[in-house]
Amino acid sequence: MDIFSRISEYRAESEKLSWSGTFREYIDILRRDNSPAMTAHARVYDMIVSHGVEETGGNKKYNFFNSEIFGLDQTMEKLVEEYFHSAARRLDVRKRILLLMGPVSGGKSTIVTLLKKGLEQYSRTSRGAVYAIKGCPMQEDPLHLIPEELRSEVEKELGVRIEGDLCPSCQMRLRVEFDSDIERVPIERVLISEKNRVGIGTFSPSDPKSQDIADLTGSIDFSTITEYGSESDPRAYRFDGELNKANRGLMEFQEMLKCDEKFLWNLLSLTQEGNFKAGRFALISADEMIVAHTNESEYKAFIANKKNEALQSRMIVMPIPYNLKVSAEEKIYTKLIGQSDMSHIHIAPHALRAAAIFSILTRLKESKKQGMDLVKKMRMYDGEEVEGYKEADLKEMQSEFAEEGMSGIDPRYVINRISSALIKHDLPCINALDVLRALKDGLDQHPSITREEREKYLNFISVARKEYDNLAKKEIQKAFVYSFEESARTLFENYLDNIEAYCNWSKIKDPLTGEEMDPDERLMRSIEEQIGVSENAKKAFREEILIRISAYSRKGKKFDYSMHDRLREAIEKKLFTDLKDIVKITTSTKTPDESQLKRINEVTKRLIDEHHYCPVCANELLRYVGSLLNR
Repeated sequence: MDIFSRISEYRAESEKLSWSGTFREYIDILRRDNSPAMTAHARVYDMIVSHGVEETGGNKKYNFFNSEIFGLDQTMEKLVEEYFHSAARRLDVRKRILLLMGPVSGGKSTIVTLLKKGLEQYSRTSRGAVYAIKGCPMQEDPLHLIPEELRSEVEKELGVRIEGDLCPSCQMRLRVEFDSDIERVPIERVLISEKNRVGIGTFSPSDPKSQDIADLTGSIDFSTITEYGSESDPRAYRFDGELNKANRGLMEFQEMLKCDEKFLWNLLSLTQEGNFKAGRFALISADEMIVAHTNESEYKAFIANKKNEALQSRMIVMPIPYNLKVSAEEKIYTKLIGQSDMSHIHIAPHALRAAAIFSILTRLKESKKQGMDLVKKMRMYDGEEVEGYKEADLKEMQSEFAEEGMSGIDPRYVINRISSALIKHDLPCINALDVLRALKDGLDQHPSITREEREKYLNFISVARKEYDNLAKKEIQKAFVYSFEESARTLFENYLDNIEAYCNWSKIKDPLTGEEMDPDERLMRSIEEQIGVSENAKKAFREEILIRISAYSRKGKKFDYSMHDRLREAIEKKLFTDLKDIVKITTSTKTPDESQLKRINEVTKRLIDEHHYCPVCANELLRYVGSLLNR
């Protein structure tokens, strides 16, 4: 890649996006496409939808959040539909502050960051283009130039809505520079940018004694008062507060409820009426989405204070809980580690899953449903089937506790502990046992965990260890079965011969003696029992297999045991049970013979080539599973 030619290309692309012209030319643009006249709320919603929406089973998944937010599809759907979509349609919701409330490291800041970056990129597209009065410190909507008396006619002509008035700076320029001739006012395309403070404002609370309201609304430029003679002259005022700069886009209030009350009073008028007070001027119009975030304890303290009722009524509170899916939690850890300088360290398969199992267990609440424990619940939440429970049971559990996911171990703690293990031991590879050990060691140092919680969490680490043990055995099972692939196929063919004879009430012929025999019930049940097929269900299971074979045959395809998930699992488990003694000997022998060594090498190669192990963790897995089988 030629870095400098790529920089030149980028600069050329940015120059193509620039546009300036007269107000008349801007009106011509709106005649062709009135999307530049969108409100800030509509622009945010349009930007989210532009990335695509997937609908499955009546639920919507917004692709905009896919790269950074994991396991919160339902929360994101509720957020987009109940706030962004409604606000985009000019419903009263747009006159509310969006308050994201949830536990630490739950994704609140990430959501806001995504929205800000998304707006920046969207403003560079043709549909997301933003036009403003040239030279306006608040990137003023050009349609504000239309006199109030003519707006209804213009709205009808262009198919737009005009809300708000010119800022004090543009009012004076219109009178002084352009002699009130709106056709002469220059218009330009602006690109939303947090760095350049265009269309995005960010307010972070600090010491109330030193923080000034001017941070939000701008301030008087005292150096120009002698020139212009008055503090109420717009030319003597700097319209550079965060609320000014966020006009036409998004205003973020970080840790909003930590702010001093006087900073929040400005939001009362801004949310309800779309304007705010600054200096010695009339109310200043602003079209911006206000997004704030806070944690649950601060929110509870906020609503307990009766003084905050007016602001509370102007909020839409959106709970952002922790993710409750193990597979999604793995993605969070993978993303966070990928952002570090530790990518050269190999992380063994299932290491992050073991950590994710522990984290999810700490966040779940015990269901009152009979026979349901946390592990079963965790599996169902992650999309696995649990015998005896259906989709209706899952939905019932998901609505059982409103506050589920609002407490437990946060992803930062897990990443901190993994980082500690990586740095401390200077390992080329880290496995699940290293991760669980690091999590356990860190519980004593965790400042907010009570003794009772610590005991509960230690138990969850033990559960995560057992779950990993099962995964490790399955991994070795698959690798060994692969080495005995021919044995698996022979067992499969034998099983098919027997169930065909069973279902057809016929005999099978011994391939060596030619003798006719009854189907081998013991063989069939030894395979079916591996996956929990009961005595009562065996006939239906066998018939279902034959129907599947017949369907493949009609299409001219050969049926293979790997084409049926449950049958494949049963064959592999049965074969592994038969091979268990061989596995035990092979993995635990300190001085393996030639055939054992060949088998070990085959299994290790399989683990490395197809299961993403490295030589270090592949050998560790073999030794560990060998020790498990010898217990």
